Amino acid sequence: MATVAATGADETQRLSEWLRRIAVGDCGNFADLYRATAGRVYGMAVRVLRDGSHAEEITQEVFLEVWNKADTFDPLRGSPLAWLLTLAHRRAIDRVRSEQSRTDRESLAARLDHRRDYDDPVVCTVISRMSSDAFENRLDELTALQRQALVATYYDGFTQHETARLLGVGLPAIKARKRDALLKLKRLIESENETAQTLERLLPS
Repeated sequence: MATVAATGADETQRLSEWLRRIAVGDCGNFADLYRATAGRVYGMAVRVLRDGSHAEEITQEVFLEVWNKADTFDPLRGSPLAWLLTLAHRRAIDRVRSEQSRTDRESLAARLDHRRDYDDPVVCTVISRMSSDAFENRLDELTALQRQALVATYYDGFTQHETARLLGVGLPAIKARKRDALLKLKRLIESENETAQTLERLLPS
């Protein structure tokens, strides 16, 4: 047990010294660090992502970050290996979230396209500016009738004719509700973008 602990302490000291030297541009120690830890960084990434190619990309990103930010490593907050694995875990989680967001957007776009509403320029504008999560979160901003029309057609899979029968209104009314709802969502997005741009201009340079 004492030998294992000593070995771990030796590795921590060695990796810390390499990181210190990498921070001042030592390419040789960067190669040493990579050979000593890349397998474990990859292992962390692949456990999260379950995909070898994505895990390889994350591993490359982690070591690029190490090269650029080795001076940010703080030995008082943990070991070098723990720092590397934390970087890998964070990037892998971000990749999972990014892939899920992309899948959600594609799924929503497919549902819209299936109903041939993508020809409507209002729909195109709204969907191009909003992620699936943002689209869903803003449903609460709509009236009950507008929300019913959107949910029935975009999420429950009903055609416009089926939605009209389900809600007991005419087809023109369904189309009007959907268009009013999408126009309102579009205005909300534009208002938020203008607010964000104003705040950005007020920030000190």
